[in-house]
Amino acid sequence: MTTLLVIAKAPVPGRVKTRLTPPYSPGQAALLAEAALADSLAAVADAPVRRRVLVLDGTPGGWLPHGFEVVAQCAGSLDVRLAAAFALCAGPAVLIGMDTPQVTPALLAPVLAGNAWHGCDAWFGPAVDGGFWALGFAVPKPELVRGVPMSRPDTGALQRKRLVDAGLTVRDLRVLRDVDTAEDALAVAGEAPHTRFARALARLPLGGGDAP
Repeated sequence: MTTLLVIAKAPVPGRVKTRLTPPYSPGQAALLAEAALADSLAAVADAPVRRRVLVLDGTPGGWLPHGFEVVAQCAGSLDVRLAAAFALCAGPAVLIGMDTPQVTPALLAPVLAGNAWHGCDAWFGPAVDGGFWALGFAVPKPELVRGVPMSRPDTGALQRKRLVDAGLTVRDLRVLRDVDTAEDALAVAGEAPHTRFARALARLPLGGGDAP
């Protein structure tokens, strides 16, 4: 069965979701980050996988469910850290981040199905902003992630092209919106009102000053 990896930062004010400030304070942004991380981990906890691994920058908190291995992120740029996460796995592995609190086991189901890797070498989850929210390999190939420029409008296109150019057969997951800005936060909360993230956002008045 597949390993599901979540790469994340501990929700510490001033270190996470800095593009939400302003209009939100660093404390408010950290609360939203914690809710998004909790939603992401809950989806992984409910998914039928062999291993659940949190690749974490920081210290685990009460938001961490049971059943996860926790591995410290290595130093380096994001592409290096993603590659190192895949290097932890020997068989099929799928990696997501903490920026898509709307993720559910149903959205992950295609890549976790019994036939997910039949005639397929990689899965790719494109993001609205041009990046990607999920990446999976039948056999992890960290070298196909290392060196891809990250946090650019063409990051997703470049990563997918790297896979195809290497001769891999790639299948796509549904396009999702990452939560980076306040506009993203409002849109995602509207799409997924049942989430911890949406409930946390609803408790925060836009431009709420220094309140946590």
